[in-house]
Amino acid sequence: MTRVTLGVCVKNGEIPIGNAIKSIIDQDFSHELMEVLFVDDGSEDKTLSIIRDFAPKMDMNVKIFSQKWKGLGAARNVVVNNTNAKYIIWVDCDMVLTKDFVRQQVEFMDKNPNVGIAKGRYGIYEVCSLVAYLENVEALVKHLDERNFSSEALGTGGSIYRVEAIMDVNGFDENITGVGEDMDVEARIRQAGWLLTVSPGEFYEVRRNSWSALWHEYFWHGSGGHQIFRKVNPHSLLYRLFPPTAILNEVFRSFVAYKLLHRKVVFLLPFHWVFKRVSWCLGFATSFLKQTRS
Repeated sequence: MTRVTLGVCVKNGEIPIGNAIKSIIDQDFSHELMEVLFVDDGSEDKTLSIIRDFAPKMDMNVKIFSQKWKGLGAARNVVVNNTNAKYIIWVDCDMVLTKDFVRQQVEFMDKNPNVGIAKGRYGIYEVCSLVAYLENVEALVKHLDERNFSSEALGTGGSIYRVEAIMDVNGFDENITGVGEDMDVEARIRQAGWLLTVSPGEFYEVRRNSWSALWHEYFWHGSGGHQIFRKVNPHSLLYRLFPPTAILNEVFRSFVAYKLLHRKVVFLLPFHWVFKRVSWCLGFATSFLKQTRS
């Protein structure tokens, strides 16, 4: 009997996906109770061939789906519609799981039947880039305080979903082709009465290594934001992305981070936050104007 499905939805992830798959193989949770569903959403690089090379080496049930690009909402629904498990853990191609991640996630959900989604905790992945380090530190400090998740989006990567909760809201919105499918489904699962929280499981995320790459990432996030702006309460969405105390929160997190890590560079976190939000706003405005003109 399958207890948990690991859903890996990916497009053009040939560089990091090997390490993600290796971390799945190394899990200490019973492999007989796990399955891995890969969805290649129109990759134009070697992603699909890498997945196919790894599949025979994985001593668990593995299914591979390949399709022309349809977007994240549709790709995640392929996993939802083909799982035989009670839970789905979403693994992005740029993630590395700690050895006990799956076990920690499943045990947490078994003990908390009212939880629909539980986000794992970020660890500090070894990096040599200031940008990547600040991204890691911000996520680490933010996830130390579970109160953040009453307002902030959890995100799919590193989260475990109760399949019953996803079915309650009819899955992901396939009209959301870019980012935002996670914020949308989280809002609907919360409205359906399920709890959203964090779990003890720890994972690492391979971050962007340059300011230009970080700008591109958040511009892309912003460009997809307009797709969910009208679905999710706009005031709620804006509050989650730009809370009035945002800068003060980042300053506070800088001091928390310094207490933990003893590195003065963490005091750049407020600048780092502003940089990302400016990029997000420009991406949102650009896509919104394109949509209104078409």
